[in-house]
Amino acid sequence: MITTILAAEGGEHEINPLLPVWQEIVLGLVAFGLLCFVLMKFVFPQMEKMFQARVDAIEGGIKRAEAAQAEASGLLEQYKAQLAEARTEAARIRDEARADAEGIRQDVLGKAREESDRIIAAGREQLAAQRESIVRDLRAEVGTLAVDLASKIVGESLADEARTRGTVDRFITELGAGTGGR
Repeated sequence: MITTILAAEGGEHEINPLLPVWQEIVLGLVAFGLLCFVLMKFVFPQMEKMFQARVDAIEGGIKRAEAAQAEASGLLEQYKAQLAEARTEAARIRDEARADAEGIRQDVLGKAREESDRIIAAGREQLAAQRESIVRDLRAEVGTLAVDLASKIVGESLADEARTRGTVDRFITELGAGTGGR
């Protein structure tokens, strides 16, 4: 009962657990304002700088990646062009080598033909010289045989050189005329 009486008499001193003390509200508002001021003045700008740096790093990375991709594509095209040029050059060199080989082949064949023609001509000349030599030897032999035969038939000696030569030449001419007529 005493507490009930005190509560009835001193209405101002009563503590209501649902209503906070006004000094605490003011102190809480001042602390909250001070905290907001510090956050807005120092912390949020730093966070914004970090966020912007992060965005720049990401966007810069993307731009660098795109630039690297473009450069790589350019290099790839350049390498492809160089490869095509090298293939064209190799084909040209191969064709030149084939043409050179064909030219060398033709030169060798031409020289071989010339050598063959020279050898054939030398052989023909040698055969003609041998033929002439054989014909001369045969004429002399035939002449001697003809004179011996004629001496035996005629019964006189045909020892006179000029006479023998004339007889042999006449015989050979008649023999050549007889063979040429057939």
